Amino acid sequence: MSAKNYESIYKKDKYVQAVKEKFEERSQTGIRKYNTTLEREDLNIVDWLNHLQEELMDATLYVERLKASYAEKTQGKG
Repeated sequence: MSAKNYESIYKKDKYVQAVKEKFEERSQTGIRKYNTTLEREDLNIVDWLNHLQEELMDATLYVERLKASYAEKTQGKG
């Protein structure tokens, strides 16, 4: 397969690549911090669901904070 054909078939999206890099960085941070990977087997399904719920609650707080900041900055602008 020529380089041109390869590029047209396997074109990469820069945003996808950036997210993949962030996932890898996040994984390495977690491994260093907790000395384990997501392959750990000491948590049951409820533990995993609790972790997910806590992460989603944090995300909701971040969204609320950003909405408030945006509203403050755009108040009275149209």
